[in-house]
Amino acid sequence: MERAFQTALWLLQPEIVFILGDIFDEGKWSSPQAWLEDVRRFQKIFRHPAHIELIAVVGNHDIGFHYEMTTFKLDRFLKLFNFTSEKLITRKGINFVMVNSVALEGDGCVICKTAEAKLAELSHKLNCSLKEQSHHKQRCSNMDKLPASAPILLQHYPLYRISDSKCTGEDSVPLEKKNNLFIEKYDVLSQEASQKLLWWFHPRLILSGHTHSGCEVLHNAKVPEISVPSFSWRNRNNPSFIMGSLTSTDFSLYKCFLPFENTIITIYCTAGAVLVVVILAHFKLLISPFRFVQHLITKHKAV
Repeated sequence: MERAFQTALWLLQPEIVFILGDIFDEGKWSSPQAWLEDVRRFQKIFRHPAHIELIAVVGNHDIGFHYEMTTFKLDRFLKLFNFTSEKLITRKGINFVMVNSVALEGDGCVICKTAEAKLAELSHKLNCSLKEQSHHKQRCSNMDKLPASAPILLQHYPLYRISDSKCTGEDSVPLEKKNNLFIEKYDVLSQEASQKLLWWFHPRLILSGHTHSGCEVLHNAKVPEISVPSFSWRNRNNPSFIMGSLTSTDFSLYKCFLPFENTIITIYCTAGAVLVVVILAHFKLLISPFRFVQHLITKHKAV
């Protein structure tokens, strides 16, 4: 993973890298010492030059599912990335909204209430930038002006969908799992939370993770959502990431695949075997096939 990430940075020279959650597999139950070790490993694998910005969205493995989520775990994650969930950032006229989808449970928990209130505030701020009608001027008089561009949502859980049955592509879910029904608030967001996000932000693109498989969905017949597959060989044989070229009005996405895991294993095994042969030959411990046969014939004649 480290070589794949560093190679991608060197080849593609991105301006921003977004990670859509589940950075730490055991973040939901890590002790302080284990957490620091995971952070050290993360910073080594995902090191990057100062001119490249890395922004992470929180996932359920980072702070736990809703029933495991605590303020301590959330603050620990946010402090590491010097970032807050439910935040809007603007780069080159493009509005990005970071969503803590784990907190969109809708049950009124403290973290959930705070998250929804912040999202509603960001929605109002964006709407004020998009609307110029006179009857909105009073409501928006104290709002900072943002670029008049529909936002891109970045979150861990996908919006609600019944299953991955309509997903296609070489990185989609295996055929035997395509018709498995998704569980709301576990595999995907609830229908209510999904509709709230669509209604609040009217996004032009949604990028999500969580399922470990690729999928493209169109919400309300106009809003595309791309589920980005896992970047880890632990989760799939063909990890990938998405390279995006974005403007304030348009976007172009291209999926970049990492090598197959079994290809890498084959290369390692082959390289190891060749290395052993070279070492044996160097120290003259390896008998050529011709000499081996000759040795057997001589030995047979002697008998």
